[in-house]
Amino acid sequence: MPDLLWDDVKALLDPEVNGALPDVIVEGTTVEDWQVLLDLVRAQGWQYAYSVDGEPMELTSAADMAAAAYAGGRPELRVTPELRIRPSPDILMIFRMYQTESIDFDVDLRELQGQERLDVLVDFFCAIGRRLGKSVLMTAEGSRDHPDLGFDIEADRVVLMVEPVDPRV
Repeated sequence: MPDLLWDDVKALLDPEVNGALPDVIVEGTTVEDWQVLLDLVRAQGWQYAYSVDGEPMELTSAADMAAAAYAGGRPELRVTPELRIRPSPDILMIFRMYQTESIDFDVDLRELQGQERLDVLVDFFCAIGRRLGKSVLMTAEGSRDHPDLGFDIEADRVVLMVEPVDPRV
């Protein structure tokens, strides 16, 4: 049985109501955690593309990503390394290294409609959370203090963190 049922989350994942790009975050990370993520991407065989400041590049290591991000020194001179991962052909996750202390990424809710695609999201969160040993939390864009759902490390599964919304109301 799936961790989450589409009927329980479809109102929460409605891009017309909640915006299309929720924020996903893994907090309390290091460069080593970013490397674990990169190793996971390669081990899973997920399609990916890497760029720095919009320029396509070969993905080497998390240390190189961090060096690129911090090369400018001052925050206004920094660039943002971006890793686009496709855990399935129809679903894109966009990771941006704003800092090494968290792993931040976006997913487009328009790509997550239906149980099959929700299951891909859940499996993706579980893979990352288990490999890192950390929670993976999804919030409405810009509201990191109130996660809607995520991989709960203690429960070892993805859980709904808000009350299900009844779409009939």
